[in-house]
Amino acid sequence: MQNIDRSTDNLEGLRLRLARFAAERDWDRFHSPKNLSMALIAEAAELVEHFQWLTEPQSAALDADKARAVALELADILIYLIRIGDKLGVDLVGAAYQKIEINEHRYPADKVRGSARRASEYDDGSAGT
Repeated sequence: MQNIDRSTDNLEGLRLRLARFAAERDWDRFHSPKNLSMALIAEAAELVEHFQWLTEPQSAALDADKARAVALELADILIYLIRIGDKLGVDLVGAAYQKIEINEHRYPADKVRGSARRASEYDDGSAGT
């Protein structure tokens, strides 16, 4: 395993490294948003397989081998997500902050605390505006 330079240990550093990785292998032509989205959902399904049939407590207390396998599936998901964002010119960090802000308005803490319903399911509708 090669020595990893962590000086660019951020989303932009990962984006650049993944773009270089794909370019060096002439894979960029296969990395359309459609293909990357399909790969992303396949990896998400592989993540789900690790938790299928586990109880809630079991899912939160994975043994070391299972935790390593889950970490690699999460890495695959992150890699494909970054590649899709790169291909579409999406600032993932900016989009995430924007989505959090939207959700803060849709789900005001004082009205939804302790409830996992959808915004449209609150009685007075104030969490769904």
